[in-house]
Amino acid sequence: MSDHPILITGATGKTGAEAARDLLEQGLPVRALVHRQDDRSTRLATLGAEIATGDLLDIDAVRRALEGVRRAYFVYPIEPGLIEATTTFAQAGAEAGLEVVVNMSQISARRTSHSDAARQHWLAERVLDWSPAGAVHLRPTFFAEWLPINWRFTDGTGVLRLPFAEGRHAPIAATDQARVIAAILANPDEHIGHTYPLYGPVEMNHHEIAEVMSGVLGVPVRYDPISTDAYAEILRDVGRSEHLIQHLSAVAIDYREGIFAGTDDTIERITGKPPQTVEQYVTTNRNLFPTTR
Repeated sequence: MSDHPILITGATGKTGAEAARDLLEQGLPVRALVHRQDDRSTRLATLGAEIATGDLLDIDAVRRALEGVRRAYFVYPIEPGLIEATTTFAQAGAEAGLEVVVNMSQISARRTSHSDAARQHWLAERVLDWSPAGAVHLRPTFFAEWLPINWRFTDGTGVLRLPFAEGRHAPIAATDQARVIAAILANPDEHIGHTYPLYGPVEMNHHEIAEVMSGVLGVPVRYDPISTDAYAEILRDVGRSEHLIQHLSAVAIDYREGIFAGTDDTIERITGKPPQTVEQYVTTNRNLFPTTR
């Protein structure tokens, strides 16, 4: 299948862009599906990717992007439309002869989830299971990238205000997930039909995460546990959608109940390299944690 391009959807996103780079570095042909051409898609083109434009809800655009493709990575943001996009992708893939799809799901995906998005991810998995292509589902815990998104620096102190009480998880960096995606797409046979939870290497609560961040950044960092209602208002104040707010409010309860907890050796076993610790992630991405105002 090395003569066929590998399609990466969400190719300018956190996991898609890194997976595309990893595959290109292996000498494999990549077709990157993007909403529009911009500086990010230009960088991928410079690395050797073929750029396709289109929306995952547009079946004709998806079908064109899948022409000649046998392996693909599918990812959709936490926005309305996941089931339609997945069905569109599955149908276009069936028409194009797609053989393998690596699907980005989430660890909270299950039939009984109180999160609309998590329940839709579970349904999307089932749609891809029914499709002719062999599916591999990835279910990551919370990304390490949630740390800079929720970082605040006030009065000389870094603060993480989150509704997770004393729950625990092992943060996983997008680059480590991308290595898994690329490794499976490069050699998919043994992975087809599997669902892989993805974790970072060390399970911690947010007080422990804050302590590690403080050591790296050289400033006090504290975790401020807040209610789900308070967090929902923070999200509304910065213009987040009600779909995302409902999801994050529901999975905050899941988090407290241990749904996001755990760690294993899956990433190292698949890629040959262990995932980053929080200390390594913050050190590498120190610029994302400003300590001045």
